[in-house]
Amino acid sequence: MELHYLDPNPAGHPAVLLLHGLGVNAASWTLQLAPLTEAGFRPLAVDAPGFGGSRYDGRGWKIERVAAGHAALLDRLGIASAHVVGISMGGVIAQQFAFDFPERVGRLALVNTFAVMKPTSINSWLYLLVRMTVIHTLGMTKQARIVARRVFPHPEQAGLRDEFMRQVEGADPRAYRAAMRALIRYDAATRLCGLKMPALVVTGEYDTTVPQANQRTLAESIPGARQVVIPGAGHAVSVDSYEAFNRELLGFLGNAASASHLTDG
Repeated sequence: MELHYLDPNPAGHPAVLLLHGLGVNAASWTLQLAPLTEAGFRPLAVDAPGFGGSRYDGRGWKIERVAAGHAALLDRLGIASAHVVGISMGGVIAQQFAFDFPERVGRLALVNTFAVMKPTSINSWLYLLVRMTVIHTLGMTKQARIVARRVFPHPEQAGLRDEFMRQVEGADPRAYRAAMRALIRYDAATRLCGLKMPALVVTGEYDTTVPQANQRTLAESIPGARQVVIPGAGHAVSVDSYEAFNRELLGFLGNAASASHLTDG
């Protein structure tokens, strides 16, 4: 599994593994790369298989396999451990990475994500049903438009909608469909209590994709985890409220010098 990635500060330490949401790619972390670099970290934004520059081999898109692929990438780069940050789908992959490779995770930040996808309202169920139907019948462009309007609903967010659609339209439809099915089946609720690393759950106040109840479950089930709600933010909190998000993330990670216990191999 060859994964494409952005590595703007290879001399930084420790590494911060950034895992993107469904449909988009590593470029969705652009607004975090410079602040993390300036703080001395090595931000490493990775394209999941079938998204951005990472090809999907068609042999099955499994959360466990994707997490293992990220671990293999760290091996190739000589990185023994890293802080792990994941948003939405990336948050699910981040959890799986933490379950399977706990010794490789310094701190874990889970952003607008879930341990089990359980819609809590009729509207949430309908939105999920519409997305599943559209991606299997009408294709990526229609899917991109529907999701873009949901994630960036405000008139002044037209530019963000356009960029979001561009990234989603560039994804491999096979990977997108398979990833959606994998996310729907995913259920790690009973495993959260086994996570021992420091954890932060970041929630957008107006996230209409992942119910806040699901996000509270993460914070309440991971020992010692803290949840922060970003006022006014939506599902794409790292973009639509990036300044507040970056403050919370950097505050959680601390500074690179104080994280020297994370070592490269």
